[in-house]
Amino acid sequence: GRGKGKKFIPAQSIKELVASLSTPRKVMMLVKAGKPVDDFIDKLVPLLEPGDIIIDGGNSHFPDTVRRTEYVESKGLLYVGTGVSGGEEGALLGPSLMPGGSKEAWPFIKEIFQSIAAKVDDGVPCCDWVGEDGAGHFVKMVHNGIEYGDMQIINEAYHLMKDLLGMDAFEQHKVFKVWNKGELDSYLIEITADIMAFEDEDGSPLVEKILDTAGQKGTGKWTAITALDLGIPLTLIAESVYSRTLSAQKDLRVKASKYLSGTKPAFKGDKQAFVKDLEPAVFASKLISYAQGYDLMMEAAREHNWNLNYGGIAHMWRGGCIIRSAFLKDIKEAFEYNPKLENLLLTPYFKEKLEAAQDSWRRVSAAAIENGIPLPAITSALAYFDGIRNDRLPANLLQAQRDYFGAHTYERVDKPRGEYFHTNWTGRGGETSSTTYEV
Repeated sequence: GRGKGKKFIPAQSIKELVASLSTPRKVMMLVKAGKPVDDFIDKLVPLLEPGDIIIDGGNSHFPDTVRRTEYVESKGLLYVGTGVSGGEEGALLGPSLMPGGSKEAWPFIKEIFQSIAAKVDDGVPCCDWVGEDGAGHFVKMVHNGIEYGDMQIINEAYHLMKDLLGMDAFEQHKVFKVWNKGELDSYLIEITADIMAFEDEDGSPLVEKILDTAGQKGTGKWTAITALDLGIPLTLIAESVYSRTLSAQKDLRVKASKYLSGTKPAFKGDKQAFVKDLEPAVFASKLISYAQGYDLMMEAAREHNWNLNYGGIAHMWRGGCIIRSAFLKDIKEAFEYNPKLENLLLTPYFKEKLEAAQDSWRRVSAAAIENGIPLPAITSALAYFDGIRNDRLPANLLQAQRDYFGAHTYERVDKPRGEYFHTNWTGRGGETSSTTYEV
């Protein structure tokens, strides 16, 4: 009955649909990423006129959107690839929208998009123009990568409370409810609290009846691969992708659990104190995930000549979308204060929160390691924090190794950057650098 009283114009074919639209025509498709998008574009293009707009609202990979924008514009048409986040709730109450592509299309779709988008701060829409060609779908891809990270961090907190502390789902429900009233206030914490309280027909927690094999659509993998291509250490999100992959190897894990012996959880400390430590550990890890995601967006903007509004992106994510969180307002304000911000970790807000959390973060990580509980996201976040604040890492030895076996050369700390050296380490090698073999 949601459509009752509203006006719909049915169409029996694409041709009939196009004929029913006023110019410039705006045709939006929400189809499976990949070939179905190209097939639909091929059917649309002959039916449209110069200036008409094709909009892809699916989870297309951003390089495909770059290619499609160029192709559609070559036909005299305009193309928009827009990220859409919010799931079923977003579809009903307003999603977060991240449009990019042909900028000339924005004035014609702006009012439509912003009218249906989620609203925060007394009616400000969670939608604005992101950037050229594939920028919109790129930002949505990073959003999904951060979503992978957020979910994995929460899952690790659940794992600790369940297997280390022996807390049942109903007890955890109370913890997540409290967390959602503080710095961790977010959609994913909110729904996790709801999930923990949901009973199966027999009155037991439904979550414990669900098979522990996680699915994925591929956007997290795209994010991790893009980070590798651009040379960005997106460690937490990559670990989150691998965690889903490991979970899918259920049969192997069952066999290994019977074959490989190891430490079993045996907590002897203060459970309330541990739960108190767990909250800042989760929050600090979440901050690292967003910092890494923003680092990736900034590098991609340089690579693709996109003029991304990072504060605006934080605002777009504040409502309607899966990763909406209270502290996105702090990210928005950080970029408004310094639009040329190099890294979120170099802001007063991130510095204060991470430094305040690190003792708890380390206690939680150490307890998990000592008790055989895997925390790939939380511990990789801590390792990144320690790595980025270390002005000298052991990569000098790594470069020596590369020079030893492959004559890859190295720079010296006592010489200007950009000056390269090669050492004849064994007395048998030459003095030239290798350009054909890389590790």
